[in-house]
Parts: sequence; structure tokens; C-alpha cells
Amino acid sequence: MFTGIVEQRGVVVSVDSVADSARLAISGPIVTSDAASGDSIAVNGVCLTVVDVADGVFTADVMAETLRRSSLGGLNAGSPVNLERAARVDSRLGGHIVQGHVDGTATVRAITPAEHWTVVEFVIDAAVSRYIVEKGSITVDGVSLTVVSVDDSSFSVSLIPTTLAVTTLGTLAVGDLVNIEVDVLAKYVERLLEGRLK
Repeated sequence: MFTGIVEQRGVVVSVDSVADSARLAISGPIVTSDAASGDSIAVNGVCLTVVDVADGVFTADVMAETLRRSSLGGLNAGSPVNLERAARVDSRLGGHIVQGHVDGTATVRAITPAEHWTVVEFVIDAAVSRYIVEKGSITVDGVSLTVVSVDDSSFSVSLIPTTLAVTTLGTLAVGDLVNIEVDVLAKYVERLLEGRLK
């Protein structure tokens, strides 16, 4: 479980493809400071299990399902990534409940800078957008954000200067692919109501 509050921007050291999976090596001195094999670290919003850690670099295996459903398959050596360790039960929940289970990807449609914030619009599949609500929570590449607007095929968020500076969202360009995780509560509500609505 995570909160969507990115702890640091890390860098991919290497990507080794093995059959239908990949092993990532990622540099992240802060998130590896107390990490051990078996721990969870969110990489661009995807929960990965630490295989090994040494000298500020951890490795993690990524299965084919994750490569297919997320943007991790597009990472290369040198790619910047958002990193967050699993949440502790004795700390504040600064963002919202994030599982690290990506629901899909979205594509940047427009970036509109303003004096004190930047609005970013994304194109998203209707199968995912149905779970997004205005002023609700959403996770974009592991960052907990508030939805500004939403329709059947798109949504937008406003990014403050701090978010732009300390996460990879500050380097987004039109056409970039990002990982999306919707609020898990919406999916549970839908599932619970399925029987009643039929």
C-alpha cells in the first residue's frame, strides 16, 4: 500500500529483458536506505518487489502482464522514475490510498502552463474514465493528484510547482504515456452494486 507521495525521482540503471519479463535496476538512495529483499517500492505507480539492493540501487522483476498494462515496458537506462516506499501504518496518509496496481495508461493531450500551476490534460480509455470523478483522487505515474475535470475520454489535473520540480510530471510532453490508478473505492462500489442493478 502506498500514498502517492513520491519520495524521490530515481533513475533506471539498466533493463534486462528475459523471455516475457524484464529485470529493472533502479538507482534510488532514499528508497533503498532501509530496503531489503521482498520489500515493495512503487516505480511510476507500479508496485514492484525488491529482489536485491546494493549501493543505492535495487533490482526488481517485471512480469509480462505488468509490461503490457503499464508504461514500464518503455523504460530504458537513464529514464527518470517516481519512487515511493510502501506506507507505514504509524505515519500520516498524505495523499490517498494507492495500491500500486495500475488500471491502465493515459496519453498527454495538452499541457497549459499558468503563473502558479500547470494544467495537464490526458486522453484515457472509457473503461477507466468511468471510475474517475471531478475533485476525486487519481494516481498518475505514482503521484496522488486531484481531478480537475473529466469526461468519457479524458481528464485533467493541475500541478503545483513543487510537484513539477520533484516528480517526473515536470518533464512530461504531449504524447507521453503515463500509468493511471483510479481510486480503489470506486471499483469496490461498482462490484457491490452489480447484483442490485441487474
